[in-house]
Amino acid sequence: MTFHYDPKYIRNFSIIAHIDHGKSTLADRLLELTHTVEQRLMQEQFLDNMDLERERGITIKARPVTMYYTADDGHVYQFNLIDTPGHVDFSYEVSRSLAACEGALLVVDAVQGVQAQTLANVHLAVARNLEILPIINKIDLPAADTDGVKKQIEEVIGLDASHAVLISAKTGLNVEKVLEQILIDIPPPRSAPDTLLRALVFDSHYDTYRGVMVYVRVISGELTKKSAIRFMATEKTFEINEVGVFGPEERPTDILRPGEVGYFVANIKNTSDVKIGDTITLHKFPAPAALPGFKLISPVVFAGIYPVDSSDFEAVRDALYKLQLNDSALHVEQESSLALGFGFRCGFLGLLHLEIVFERLSREFDLSIITTAPSVIYRFTLNNGDSFDIDNPARYPDPTHIDFVEEPWVKCHIMAPADYLGAIMTLCLDKRGEFLKTETIGQTQLLLTYALPMNEIITDFNDKLKSITRGYGSFDYEPDAYRKSDIVKLEIRVNEEPVDAFSYLVHRSKAEHKGRSLCAKLKEVIPQQLFKVPIQAAIGGKIIARETISAITKNVTAKCYGGDITRKRKLWEKQKKGKEKMKEFGKVNIPQSVFMDVLKSE
Repeated sequence: MTFHYDPKYIRNFSIIAHIDHGKSTLADRLLELTHTVEQRLMQEQFLDNMDLERERGITIKARPVTMYYTADDGHVYQFNLIDTPGHVDFSYEVSRSLAACEGALLVVDAVQGVQAQTLANVHLAVARNLEILPIINKIDLPAADTDGVKKQIEEVIGLDASHAVLISAKTGLNVEKVLEQILIDIPPPRSAPDTLLRALVFDSHYDTYRGVMVYVRVISGELTKKSAIRFMATEKTFEINEVGVFGPEERPTDILRPGEVGYFVANIKNTSDVKIGDTITLHKFPAPAALPGFKLISPVVFAGIYPVDSSDFEAVRDALYKLQLNDSALHVEQESSLALGFGFRCGFLGLLHLEIVFERLSREFDLSIITTAPSVIYRFTLNNGDSFDIDNPARYPDPTHIDFVEEPWVKCHIMAPADYLGAIMTLCLDKRGEFLKTETIGQTQLLLTYALPMNEIITDFNDKLKSITRGYGSFDYEPDAYRKSDIVKLEIRVNEEPVDAFSYLVHRSKAEHKGRSLCAKLKEVIPQQLFKVPIQAAIGGKIIARETISAITKNVTAKCYGGDITRKRKLWEKQKKGKEKMKEFGKVNIPQSVFMDVLKSE
């Protein structure tokens, strides 16, 4: 049977789940049941086509797929699944993908229950008025507690879980019930107000041969080959060469109608011309207003990327630009450092994004790179009323001109068993956190809400949380606001000379501890000189920590045996004068390996 276009036989949905709750496995079963992918071509996590996605069990790029399902009522339905990233760093992309859907499947693990990331994305879906269908997965496991999880979904999220579908995505148990339930619970696309073209861009990727491929959901009007279209945010116009659907490979078609999800190719050379969340309309008959919810994505965390071998600079540049083609949120600008040579200052959406970019640079492009410690954007307001953003200590203004400094804060949701409450509260206090509220979930789980400074959670917060909760804690954060803060520039001086690569912007309460640990680390790794070398940590003119590297000693009195003590004293005096002279003119050359060691330990 073939599908005859009718909006009431279309269902658009996405799947929301925490890491490792079985989202990709459920997608695999749906592809099999609808015969979208032949059995011989099937592989696990079919929609995750990056090695990194498979290894970590996370979805990094959204990937849509169109499936056709013959229901019990005899009609053929078109299902458009938009597979979304699950992590908070990509929450804007998730919100755009959800805006392209009418419903969402909420997958919860029957053993682990509701987790922090699930909550964040469910709230996004609820805010978009999507219909949410709860699905409890992994019911074949001996430790599964379906009644407890149903209760959690009702208490924590506030959804009615009485009609939740109980499945095992791995064995395929009850998965066909999910397809039937989608028809009942998830509504068809709403009817279009008029016939003007409005299509929502929810993702794009760069194809080497055809340019940028734009993923769209048509809200109203029709998208055909040869249409002259306009992007409403960037005001760019193009002519369409090809439209098509994902089945799951690209399959060209003649037309995309209201409610359908697909792609188009239009000789777009620069990814910067395509903004996620933009609205596409016809150039001749434009829609009066764009679809709501569009915003420009701005980076949150910054870090420097430098090649270990300076001759690899060109290769790193090419690799970053290639990554940028498929990842429009990555921000790249060139910079140079006295210590590390030429490199790049890169902006990321968050920690996971930063980690993924580093992994991809070293794996896909086989580059050895070094990264500086990540930092956030601070907002400085000067005495004359000017304000500007700074993410790099090198641009720190003269302290006498600063009126006040603001730093970004986030709202953090931590889920963990109740036994670890004390340890989590200690960790959050140590990170300058403010306790907001706590909720009890079921018998054993707690949901804690904290306000924390962004720069405290970007280095080691996740690692520490995992270790104090023995791996049971999960956390999620959302940007909150900028607050006034006492941020200072910590400078490291070696032999009275400031070293720019080791400068940091830190909160005054953390500066001394940070300064001491850096000085101690540098004392270990900087080689000894022929004279004493002081290593100091300073804030402005005030020294807050110091270590001294002792001089390499030479025994000048070795040739004297017996005789008078004055002879030895004369040689010692001569040596002392020489050392003082050397200290005056001596320069300490810090080898590249020292920077590597210190930045790696950071």
